[in-house]
Amino acid sequence: MRYDKHSRGLVLALKHGDRTHLAGALGGWMRRAGGEILDSADFILPVPLHWTRLFARRYNQAGLLAHAIHAAGGPPVAPDWLIRRRRTPSQGRLGAAGRARNVRGAFRLRPGLSVAGKHLVIVDDVLTSGATVEECARVLRREGASSVGVLTLARALRAGG
Repeated sequence: MRYDKHSRGLVLALKHGDRTHLAGALGGWMRRAGGEILDSADFILPVPLHWTRLFARRYNQAGLLAHAIHAAGGPPVAPDWLIRRRRTPSQGRLGAAGRARNVRGAFRLRPGLSVAGKHLVIVDDVLTSGATVEECARVLRREGASSVGVLTLARALRAGG
């Protein structure tokens, strides 16, 4: 869905409003919308939060969506394969270049795991510039993943986009 004035309330209710019950319906919708990419995936990986943000929020909205996608018939979830190495400042007020700099080197694969030859899908709530999912995908490709797709609940479009 488009992330705009009509969908913002729904997305923010899940992300910051403790409306975790929304994840089931939204994940089912994502499963249907992303069927083609999910059908060939070995695992889905939610974009991780830094442990301090996870502690404060108490849940990872991308993780809730990933588990709901699995419950709706999607591939297994690998909830802790990606690790956020450092806490990154909020991306809300950054442009595309600033977002890319902000997340550069922020993720790594959990030590001892191998993604070599795997078909993976990264799950996130909102795609804005793509910097976060691109950095996650870069880590997974560097570690040998055969393919890395992306499935998000909403896509922020620029003016005129």
